[in-house]
Amino acid sequence: MHRTMFTDDHHEFRASVVKFVARHVGPRVDDFVAGIPLDRDLWREAGDQGLLGLEIPEAHGGSDARDFRFNAVLTEELAKSSLGLASSFAIHTDTVAPYLVGLTTPEQKDRWLPKFCTGETVTALGMTEPGGGSDVGALRTTARRDGGRWIINGTKTFITNGGSADLVLVAASTDPEAGARGITLFGIDYGVEGFTRGRKLDKVGMPESDTSELSFSEVIIDDSCRIGDVGRGFFYMMERLPRERLIAAVSNIAHARQIFAETLCYVKDRRAFGRAIGEFQHNKFILAEIATQLDVTQTFVDQLVKVESEGQVSAVLAAKAKWWTAEVQNKVIDQCVQLHGGYGFMNEYRVAQAWKDARVTKIWGGTNEIMKEVIGRDLGL
Repeated sequence: MHRTMFTDDHHEFRASVVKFVARHVGPRVDDFVAGIPLDRDLWREAGDQGLLGLEIPEAHGGSDARDFRFNAVLTEELAKSSLGLASSFAIHTDTVAPYLVGLTTPEQKDRWLPKFCTGETVTALGMTEPGGGSDVGALRTTARRDGGRWIINGTKTFITNGGSADLVLVAASTDPEAGARGITLFGIDYGVEGFTRGRKLDKVGMPESDTSELSFSEVIIDDSCRIGDVGRGFFYMMERLPRERLIAAVSNIAHARQIFAETLCYVKDRRAFGRAIGEFQHNKFILAEIATQLDVTQTFVDQLVKVESEGQVSAVLAAKAKWWTAEVQNKVIDQCVQLHGGYGFMNEYRVAQAWKDARVTKIWGGTNEIMKEVIGRDLGL
């Protein structure tokens, strides 16, 4: 399917990302599958190539592209090779970056953004808590004011990049009685006394992604670490969640398309009963259905990427894209496993790893059930 939203600049950028993936990611994929986390050299190499600062002003080391299509290109090419890698990079470049650019003071920008762009500083978003799940407004992590300082206590879980992040944006309740209206954001550097990381969580898929718990015990920071206004944290997160969900949709469909392409090659080569298994009518129909689902879904996602590039996609449209692409991705990859037969259940085949990796996309960024709730409310229900 010909995609019309990209210009020559986007195609040139894609070519550079493809080279980066071939040179720096491809040779390490086996290590990723073995559970070896992304090393800092990979982040620095991405920084050297200008992949991390797409959202960052030139004055602070970024390219200030201000065109979400570049973000989509980066995520697509990473997701084709490694869904976990795409997730780790997206948290840094697409989720955290808008907070640091849009909400920080000039002093904070000078402190954090240059190393953000070079990969010397890796970032994470500390939002989800044990027992909280998708209920962002019910935080138990607290920040109490003590003169010109803040004292942070609490625990975060399922934090992507949590095991390696140098800077974590932490959502904490500064007014527990106010609920969602009492949440404030803080930028906390790893190494501050009382800030500890838990073990790397043992996930079903995405072994390359260092998902961890983070704990804060009487962590003392001054007000220069506060991001945005006191009590506005929940609203800042709600404003930026649609973008996070849209980049997840971009990743989902790119991952599914790649696994389908590899499966198509497999069914043309694999033979049974004297002919390629893709030639059997049942398999041919399944493949035709997959190709159609992927093209239709890609068209929808591309339209939303274009909308985001020109302004901001709505929360409802982002919710639709997030849950739908996750469903399509999981259905497609499950069918690809089936088409591989017994080999599809072997860890040495990439389709098996992709099957495990994809399952979480129906959960993270807000479960698919929460996405449908968002859509249902918009319908007046």
